[in-house]
Amino acid sequence: MTSLQQPSTKEDILRFLLKQGQATAQAISEHLDVSPQAVRRHLKGLEADSLIEHSAVQEGMGRPNYFYMLSRKGRDRFPSQYDQFAVSLLDTLNETVGPETVSSVLRQQWQRKAREYREKLGSGPVAERVKHLVKLRQDEGYMAEWHPVDEAAGAANPLEKPAYVITEYNCAISHIAESYPTVCGHELAMFAQALPDCSVERTHWLVRGEHLCGYLIQEK
Repeated sequence: MTSLQQPSTKEDILRFLLKQGQATAQAISEHLDVSPQAVRRHLKGLEADSLIEHSAVQEGMGRPNYFYMLSRKGRDRFPSQYDQFAVSLLDTLNETVGPETVSSVLRQQWQRKAREYREKLGSGPVAERVKHLVKLRQDEGYMAEWHPVDEAAGAANPLEKPAYVITEYNCAISHIAESYPTVCGHELAMFAQALPDCSVERTHWLVRGEHLCGYLIQEK
């Protein structure tokens, strides 16, 4: 019984850290409804496997708080590894035909993807299209979610027109983005082309060291 549950709990911990960026053992325990002792045991095992790491934060005179986060190896447990061949291919193209041609190829690829998204999304209500876009991204290996702005931010300062937040906790092309960061700009333009009656703004960026990529989508 225990051997069957441990991998599941460990995966739950990894997924929670993927979404939160970092968390204490107590926060993980409360979220998963697992005893703090069991959580610390799983954390010790995950750290031994180099899937997570921790930092100590001193607050006051007491014992420091330990915050746990995914290591690079831990992030690679989530869909993002199929792009390694693509990086090698782009490197070869960069060496043989030059960076300008590579940039042109990447731009054309994202324009093609934008057209594909736009055809699949159709012309229904924006909320339905955003929901459909997130489903397409999930099918491509992204751990993606979406929320109306009033739900995500509590509507403290409601916008004049409906707006939505798309959150992606992993990058299915992370290795490409690290070697060729311009693809992230193409990705932003791709969302804008897929939703032509909306403005699209990047709010968070994995490549910049944040724990997620976020996009604010607002009807024009």
